[in-house]
Formats: sequence, structure tokens, C-alpha cells
Amino acid sequence: MQPFKKGPDFIDPMWLTTATGRDCRNLDFFMMGNDNILRSFQQAAAGADISIIEGNMGLYDGMELDGKGSTADLARLLKAPVILVVDASNMTRSIAPLVLGFKNFEPDVSIAGVILNKISGARHESKLRAAIKQYTDIEVIGAIPKTSRIGLIQRHLGLKPAREDERAVSIIESTSSVIKEYVDLEKLVGIARASLGIPEVKSRQKVSRGTIVRIGVAMDRAFTFYYPENLEALKIAGAKLVPFSPISDSHLPDVNGLYIGGGFPEVFMKELEENKSIRKEIRAAIENGMPVYAECGGLMYLARGISWDGMTREMVGGIPCDIIMHEKPKGHGYIKLETTGKSWLGKNTEIRGHEFHYSEVANLGDVDFAYRVLRGRGVDGEQDGIVYKNTLASYTHLHSLSTSEWAEQFIAFVEDLSYNSVRVAE
Repeated sequence: MQPFKKGPDFIDPMWLTTATGRDCRNLDFFMMGNDNILRSFQQAAAGADISIIEGNMGLYDGMELDGKGSTADLARLLKAPVILVVDASNMTRSIAPLVLGFKNFEPDVSIAGVILNKISGARHESKLRAAIKQYTDIEVIGAIPKTSRIGLIQRHLGLKPAREDERAVSIIESTSSVIKEYVDLEKLVGIARASLGIPEVKSRQKVSRGTIVRIGVAMDRAFTFYYPENLEALKIAGAKLVPFSPISDSHLPDVNGLYIGGGFPEVFMKELEENKSIRKEIRAAIENGMPVYAECGGLMYLARGISWDGMTREMVGGIPCDIIMHEKPKGHGYIKLETTGKSWLGKNTEIRGHEFHYSEVANLGDVDFAYRVLRGRGVDGEQDGIVYKNTLASYTHLHSLSTSEWAEQFIAFVEDLSYNSVRVAE
């Protein structure tokens, strides 16, 4: 089974990847556009028996009043049948107009089945099923009771990432057992296999240049936010990706550049602070001109320190700023940028991405900016992409299918500099 997630989210795809053993791909109208969605879907779904897409928000919720960019829009584009999951707690007969309303609201969206969630018992379930059968022609394919067997943990940015949760596999197994018991999987698979085919979109797969540079990629519990397409694009552009852990590795690997993605450095700031040797090496590498690309959590880690919940912890100090965490988001949603020419990304190019951060930059020193903010927050509402020496650190998360030359430009920049990493003596 090939999983997909509608929208730009990182956390849900981690759980879907862990559950299926296949990299979950994001399908996002704002960042990718229709053709890239079709292209990504076709390439990722190849070889899978069925594909399942997790929607986001409500079925018809989009950025505009007309629902443009909604999960329903995605279902139309992919000609995919919809399974409506309804919180049925505290209702019986009212389930019928609710389901009927969803079906009739946009009739060209195929609602092929309903899963009833949070059922209080057999009597409750029978009333719900009877009402749906009486007033609609939509089949109930599952009824899930209120249960404590699904133990997902929530925190300030949503679910706790699967790569942080040592119980991830057991949670998935427990959830799987609930689904197997209460959902008719044979009917679900039958609905998926009866879906209409979509028009083929020509692949833009590029021929790999072969390895020309080594890029260290921060990958551990603190840094988990990476789109699979971004890592693949770097490889195609000529990078050998070398994972390392800012939490547990004493030294940087032998690399020519660094990619530090997003995540939750604030949650692990004690462990990150305690690893002084690698912080010192990263700081020295930045000062010596190593190319570094960092997004959101990566920006936070490269700052002088992070202040959260009454505590301040020292970070890399590779860019001249401090990070302050807040209780409410400082930037949340899609972001549109224009490049300034102050970085390897060039000038006057529009870039689309997304941001979701509870932190803000404070006490910023003398730096340039890679982006002018056209929509969104970024660092200060007007600018994003702190440029210090050969480091570019931003709150914006980019997707290679939105910024098609991003990987090639970064690898070309690294190659041109021919930077060789040097271990710093402690």
C-alpha cells in the first residue's frame, strides 16, 4: 500500500511511512500544482496494490470560499473515491442529513463509503446504520468504538512524530488491530480498486549526475522533517547523503556541506546543548565557509541559543541570533517568497513553501536575507532566509517539486566552493 498525505504536513506522513513501509508522499496544490501532484502520485503509486490518501481539515475546506485546494479538489483531480470518517458521538438519526449533505454538496465528488467513529455501543451503531440505510445510498464500511487502544500523543505542533516515539510500532499494531476488527477491509480495498484511472503525466525524472559532493544530513529525534522528494532531488543533483546526529555524534562526518531540516530542537535542547563537540565543529565549519542549508528547526539549532519554558540552552552559534519560543504560533500556513539575489537561489524568482513555528528570531546581527516575504511571516513579516557567510537558514520549508532547481543550485554551489570539512580539535 502506498500512502499519501494531502497538504504540507511532516508528522502524519512519518506515521504513515512507519505503518506501511513505503515513503509517504505529500500532495499539495499550493506548493506543487496539478501536474506535479499527478506526476508524484503516479510515480509513487507504481508497484503498490492500492494507494490511500489522508486528507486534511474537512473534506471541502480550502484556502478560498469556493473550496479551491480542498481534499475534495484532490479527489476530483485523482478521480479517487472518498471514504468519509464521521465522528458519530452524541448523534443517531442526525447522521443521515450530515452524510447526505456531504454527498450532495459537490455531487461530482464520489463519496463511496462511511466509517463511523467513536461509537458508544451496539445499540448506538444499529441506529446510525439504520438511518444511513434509510435515507442515503452510501454504504457503511466500518464502525469504530470509543477505545483507549489507540495511544497517539499530541503536543504543540500536533502528533508526536513516530521517529521520536519508542512506542510507535506498538501503537501502529494496536491501531491496526482496531481497524481490522471494526472496518470491512475487503470492501475498502474493493472501493480503491474500482477507482477510475487518471491521465498519464510525462515524468520529469532527471538523469543523475553521479556523486560529486558529500552532504551531511541531520537525522535524529530532533530533526525529522524532510520531504522524500528533497532527498531524492539532492541525490539526482550529485550528492551522497551522509546522515549524522547532532544529539549523539561527537563529530561531523567528512562532508562538503550540510542540510539541517526541521523538527523539534526545543524538545531536545538539553541533549543538543550537551553535545559540545559537534556544536563547536558546526560553528567552525560555518565560519570557515562550509555551505549549509537549514529550515526552521535547523535555523533554531544554528542560533546562539533557544529560550523555552523559562530555560535557555546554548546552541551552535553559527548565525548571530537568539531563538525565543512562544505559546502560540508566530508563523503558520503557506508562504510565498521572492528571492533577493543574496544567496545561491538567485534573484527575482517566486518560491512557494510553508511555515509552522512557535519561535521567533531575536537579537539578529548583521546578515543578509535570501527572500522577500510576499505572503506569510518568515523571520519578521518582510524577510526570511538568513544568509550568513555560506549559510542559508529560513523558517520556510521548501519542496523540490515547488522549487524545481533548488537541489541543483545548492549542489552546484557546494561543488563550486569545493569545501572540504575539517575536524576541529577540542
